[in-house]
Amino acid sequence: MRSVRFLSLAISFMAVVWVSSAEAAVFSGIIQSISAEQKQVVIKSSQGKEKSFSIPDSAPTTFNGKQTKFDQFKVGQRATVFTSTSGAITRFSVRQALTKKPGGPVSRPKKGMKAKKKPESRSQSGAAPQWTQFRGPGRTNISSERGLLKDWNQNPPKLLWTARGLGEGYSSVSINGNLLFTMGTKANEEVVIAIDVNTGEIAWSQSNGSVFKNNQGNGPRSTPTIDGTVLYALGGNGDLSRMTTRDGSVEWTKNILQEFGARNIVWGISESPLIDGEKLVCTPGGQGATMVALNKQDGRVIWKAAAPGNPQAAYSSAIIATVGGVKQYVNFTHAGIMGVDAQTGTPLWGNKEASNKTANCSAPIFFAGNNSIFYASGYGTGGALLRLTAAQNRVSAKLGFFTKDMKNHHGGMVEVDGFLYGSSDPGILTCINPHFPDDFPRFGT
Repeated sequence: MRSVRFLSLAISFMAVVWVSSAEAAVFSGIIQSISAEQKQVVIKSSQGKEKSFSIPDSAPTTFNGKQTKFDQFKVGQRATVFTSTSGAITRFSVRQALTKKPGGPVSRPKKGMKAKKKPESRSQSGAAPQWTQFRGPGRTNISSERGLLKDWNQNPPKLLWTARGLGEGYSSVSINGNLLFTMGTKANEEVVIAIDVNTGEIAWSQSNGSVFKNNQGNGPRSTPTIDGTVLYALGGNGDLSRMTTRDGSVEWTKNILQEFGARNIVWGISESPLIDGEKLVCTPGGQGATMVALNKQDGRVIWKAAAPGNPQAAYSSAIIATVGGVKQYVNFTHAGIMGVDAQTGTPLWGNKEASNKTANCSAPIFFAGNNSIFYASGYGTGGALLRLTAAQNRVSAKLGFFTKDMKNHHGGMVEVDGFLYGSSDPGILTCINPHFPDDFPRFGT
C-alpha cells in the first residue's frame, strides 16, 4: 500500500512517499442515505456513481480522523470506504459536510461531534504553501518556505497524519491551498487523488486510464500539475487528462502516445506536464512530434516539434529557458537534450554529450545568470554544461565542459548561490561550480 505521511515542521510541510506491492481500493463521495441500525450507507461519487456498503463491526469508523460511532454520521457528509485487495471493508471515514443535502440545507454534525475549525497551513509570510507542480515553482526544486527546524533532537517534528489506500506508483505530490494531489492505482486503473492537508482524508479520486505495469513497479510515474482551479495528469501509458481540483471532474482526456504515433518507453511515461500560459507542453516522442504544445483548455494541438531523428521520449520533464528574448522549452529525450522555440515549436538546438542509450531521467538546470544549461545522466555517463546564445530569433548551444563528477541518475539536482548540487552515482552527494572555463579560469572538473 502506498502511503503519504505529513510531519509538522514548525509551519512548513514535509512529505514522505513510498511504494509497496500491496493494493487497496478506495471509494469516495457524498452520503445519499444511511441506516445506523444496519450499518448500511449509500455513497455517490463525484462522477455520479452510487454504491451501497455494509460496514462490518470490525472496521474502524472515523469523523475528521477521530474514531466515532456509526450512528453519528448523516446524509450530505463526504465519506470514504477503504477496502483490502480481497474486497473486505477495512475502514470507513467521514469528513465535515462540504455540500448540501439532496433537496435540503447544508448537513450539520450532531451534538458531540462538532469538528474543530481547521487551521490554515501557512508559512511565515502568511500565505498558504504552494507547490503546484513537479519540482515546485519554476521547476527548480527550491522552496521559498522559511523557519524550518534545524535541530530535530530538541524539538522533533510531530506526525500529523498518514494517508493510506493510494495504491502503487512513483508520483510525488503537488499542493494548492488545503488540498494535496498525487497519483496512484485503484483496481486496474491509475487514479489522481486529492487529500485534505489538514486531516489526511481522501477528498476524491478520479480515474486516469489503465495501470502501467512493469517489473520495476506498477502505476503512474508523474506528478499532477495544478493551474488555478484545474490540474493536468499524465499516466504511465500516456493518458493525459484535465480535471477540476474541486472534485476531479474530467474536462478532457486523450492518449498522447496514440494521438502522436509514439511507442511507450521501457519504464513508462514519467513526464509531468508543463503549463505555460495557454499551452500545455509534453514530450510524446512521436513521428514529427518529439515535443508538442496543446491548448490547455481543450487539448487541441498548437504545434508539433519534429526533432531530427524522431527520438523517443525519456523520463525527464520540460523546463522553460529564455535567452536573448527567445523563450524555449528544454527537455531530455532518449537521444539527448533539445531546445524548442516556445512560440512555433521549431527545434533550436540539441546536444547528446551527457546522454546515454538506456534512461535519461534528470531534469535540466537553467542558469539564467550566464545563459547556460546543465544536464546529466547516470549509467556511468556524467554531466555537461552548455552555453546558449541567441541571434535573429535562433538559439545555438556550445559545449562548455563535460564532467564525470555529476553522474546524476534519477534527478534532484538543484542550483544554490551559483553552485550545482546533486547525487552522483553511486550515491555521492556532489557540488560542482557550473562556470565556463573562460569565465572562471581556475575551474577544473
